[in-house]
Amino acid sequence: MTIHGLELPPLLIALESAGRWVHPGDDALAAAFPELRGDPVDFLSFEDMGRESRPRDAIEILRLCRGSNDGRRDLPWLDTEQSLFLAVNRHPGDDVAIALDYRTSPSDPRVVVSGWPPSDQDGTCAWTEKFVSFAAFAAALDL
Repeated sequence: MTIHGLELPPLLIALESAGRWVHPGDDALAAAFPELRGDPVDFLSFEDMGRESRPRDAIEILRLCRGSNDGRRDLPWLDTEQSLFLAVNRHPGDDVAIALDYRTSPSDPRVVVSGWPPSDQDGTCAWTEKFVSFAAFAAALDL
């Protein structure tokens, strides 16, 4: 199965098919992703992944880029042509997310998270690697 030309990891498809692609709870995600600052996120269905993950042009404050337009950029930038959102902010305006970043592997991409610096810094989002693969993410959250 593909979304925007990106193959979903086989494990993600298997989890969804088995009814196990479910949110592990806000506390579990907050512990695994302190970068979210306690802002809750919701896991996305495959349909919602497609809607939320449409490639978009550069948005400087969110450090989102489109590789074909903006050139190759690595973290802390997220290339919207090479990523799919797994979870997004529950509350509008929180602007936090967890995504698959296919720049490391087409079959088992790394999992990245958006984070915002303390208010005394430059105020732009930064994407960081949290898990080297989707498999590591699923294992850590016991999905």
